[in-house]
Amino acid sequence: MGIANEHNLAAPIAGRLPYGVAVRLRPGDPFRKLLGDDWSRVHWYATAAERDRSLAEMARRHDYSRAGDTPALIFERTERSTD
Repeated sequence: MGIANEHNLAAPIAGRLPYGVAVRLRPGDPFRKLLGDDWSRVHWYATAAERDRSLAEMARRHDYSRAGDTPALIFERTERSTD
């Protein structure tokens, strides 16, 4: 049986989605005191195109940003190894 709403999963199903966006905090970010220096998160996608669209949306300057605000996160493309 397929998953009706994958966004409701507590954790992604390992091995299913090969393309990812790794998210990390910038050095010196005050959130490191709350989350720890090694905090990171990876969002997984079925296709490289879907991943790239999501990456562009995550990294863009949002409408509610103030003048001079810069993204506080580092976004990097990643892929699961096929081994």
